[in-house]
Amino acid sequence: MPSSAPSIPLIRPVAREEVGAIAQLARTVWQLAYRDIISQAQIDYMLGQRYGAPRLLEELARPDIWWDQAFVGARRLGFAATQATATPAEFKLDKLYVHPEAQRQGIGSALLQHLAQRCRARGGKHLILAVNKNNAQAIAAYRKNGFEVRESVCVEIGNGFVMDDFIMARSLA
Repeated sequence: MPSSAPSIPLIRPVAREEVGAIAQLARTVWQLAYRDIISQAQIDYMLGQRYGAPRLLEELARPDIWWDQAFVGARRLGFAATQATATPAEFKLDKLYVHPEAQRQGIGSALLQHLAQRCRARGGKHLILAVNKNNAQAIAAYRKNGFEVRESVCVEIGNGFVMDDFIMARSLA
């Protein structure tokens, strides 16, 4: 996809039969995005935890979580997963990934705009996310889209691994 010709993506929900394609896109993105941030063992562990078919299918069946994907033409180039939190009027962007060849072309921003509208329609006032403290490219993209660092956290996720993240937030007003 040429970087000089950004296109407006078509955004639609992820269907059950598409979980394999979403998992493959996640693997493609993660191999590049995290290779200099966390170990390959942690990448593999987290992909297995978060993108196995049983987990994705369970999340697709839940009314408080929704998965969207972005296409340019017939090509799936990004996806996002969002959910309600325990805090009233707050939603969490749990995942947002764009294919490396299509980054910096507005696809991530389009996904963010789409899910922000959906959150507002459900009474959302705030949107939060967690991002690895060393993922400068993602942090810059989130700042560009109105997010600011709220706090710093380090969470054990099992198998001796941690997520060393910033929690970022933005108003949906």
